[in-house]
Amino acid sequence: MLTIRKSGDRGHAEHGWLESFHTFSFASYHDREHMGFRALRVINEDFVQPSNGFGAHPHSDMEILTYVLDGALQHQDSMGNGSTIRPGEVQYMSAGTGVVHSEANASKKELVHLLQIWILPDEEAQPPRYDQKDFAAALRKGELVLVASPDGAHGSIAIRADAKLFAGVLDAKHPLEHALDCKRFAWLQVARGALTANGVRLEAGDGLAIEAESKLVLETSSKAELLLFDLA
Repeated sequence: MLTIRKSGDRGHAEHGWLESFHTFSFASYHDREHMGFRALRVINEDFVQPSNGFGAHPHSDMEILTYVLDGALQHQDSMGNGSTIRPGEVQYMSAGTGVVHSEANASKKELVHLLQIWILPDEEAQPPRYDQKDFAAALRKGELVLVASPDGAHGSIAIRADAKLFAGVLDAKHPLEHALDCKRFAWLQVARGALTANGVRLEAGDGLAIEAESKLVLETSSKAELLLFDLA
């Protein structure tokens, strides 16, 4: 079963320095029909103005992943981490018992465009931790790349949830076929471009809830970038 979550139906917030689109309920946007999908709680598409960002604020008991599409995001946290996240890199923060962090546009001229993802952890009250990895070279191969998983398989980031996250850049010459476990669930998020998933056309910002499917066939006539979540 395939259920589309259209880009235009997402929540929207405009703060001047930040424009954000919420796939699921977040902050002042509340939709009882879209509180999350399985353990996937948040997918926010954010556009942050130059020299602006999210000031220091706390989180706890959440697995947080950041996927930058354009620009560069500057990170600081109470664990002592400081880094810049660029396209092709994935940032991970397990908030656990509590962490304070800030995220800001590292440029004085260009927007930063990113996807912020929250996943509910399997266990609460764990020590916070941080990781960041560069998958840019693997993404250029036109394959689905495992970027996060419970056990850190194939060089992915190890997270505290029964979930896998794949990223992919698809073009017309490289359609993709991915096996699915019918007893699990999947969520496909189109980061940019347009594609078809099992014959269903999706545009940038669209999401697709996937249940009781044995495979996923992805095709595009041009180029598309996507995230695929495998969920319990």
